[in-house]
Amino acid sequence: MSAPAATAVKHKILLLDDDPVVLDIYQQMLLQLPSEPEVHIATSGQSAMAMLDAEPFNLLVSDLNMPRMDGLQVLAIVRRKYPQVRTVVLTGVSDEQMRARAYAMGIDLFLEKPTGEKELNLLKDCMESLLGTDQGGGFRGVQSKSLVDLIQLECLSGSSAILKITNGKVEGKIWIQNGDVVDASTDRLEGEDAFKKILSWRNGNFEIQPMDAERPRRIHTSYQGLLLDTAQALDEAQAGTEEQVDPDNITDTQFFRQGSLGRIQGVEFALKIPAEITEPITKWGIEEPEPIVAWVRSVASRFQSLDPGFEVGVIDTIEARGPQRILHGTVDGPTTIVVGLLPTVSKEQVEESTKKVLERWAS
Repeated sequence: MSAPAATAVKHKILLLDDDPVVLDIYQQMLLQLPSEPEVHIATSGQSAMAMLDAEPFNLLVSDLNMPRMDGLQVLAIVRRKYPQVRTVVLTGVSDEQMRARAYAMGIDLFLEKPTGEKELNLLKDCMESLLGTDQGGGFRGVQSKSLVDLIQLECLSGSSAILKITNGKVEGKIWIQNGDVVDASTDRLEGEDAFKKILSWRNGNFEIQPMDAERPRRIHTSYQGLLLDTAQALDEAQAGTEEQVDPDNITDTQFFRQGSLGRIQGVEFALKIPAEITEPITKWGIEEPEPIVAWVRSVASRFQSLDPGFEVGVIDTIEARGPQRILHGTVDGPTTIVVGLLPTVSKEQVEESTKKVLERWAS
């Protein structure tokens, strides 16, 4: 008689919020995670504690503002009574002091409720990572990929905070101000060098602290550029396509490829758009370039179709400015190179940064 087949253990998530509509939305979202967890709901702190007493859960996701027993009271009890349960605050209120209190209590993650698709996808990635059973490495509450996710979430939400990371006896800090990474430091490094070093660490602990004062800016590269170059360097190192990287002995040229676009001040992304629609588009730093490509081609086509009597001449530059970014396009023969830059970049810096992109991409 053969032994019965082993049954895979299901992860269990408990959602706590006093709004039934919110609970339904997040329950449906979490049920779609790759690990296919069971997702239970509670509308009060008392009912959540009763459910935790009755059966084991892997993850508690709690709102803060609730009547009678609020989220922080529930989390304080759970951290003490069920230390094995991962804990997440998911709130619609931006409160840096509350964030600091929650992390001091020992929660794993403090997140604001997402308002867009990118934030929603990052939230799902964080939840999936928190359910991981491999405790051999990574950071408390999140694996190394989710440390990147956490930085992205803080920047996307326009937060101002200090991300403190410890790796053994070494401590590092990353300053995020109004959604921009402005500085980083470790015991011997500052600025981008410190940021690179921190993201090379494979394990440790982290906490988010409120911004205590305005931090002088040492990092001028966009956070997208920093993270993209970091991810690429780690992928190449893991694939063995470059010299093996020693996380404790990283140099600038080892960790970041020379000529990386992410190191150009103010640059968020870049596109090389050929005149022929059938030819492939080269992209860096942007996942869905199609709307921008269509806009650039439309603008160029409209100018070229103007009556010859206007004598507009040859179009060699297209530029658009908005509250979110600056788009600067340069026609280089049959190709248009478009650079997306931070809205705070000066006119002189737009020209200088675009010139550097052209030097590295122009054929």
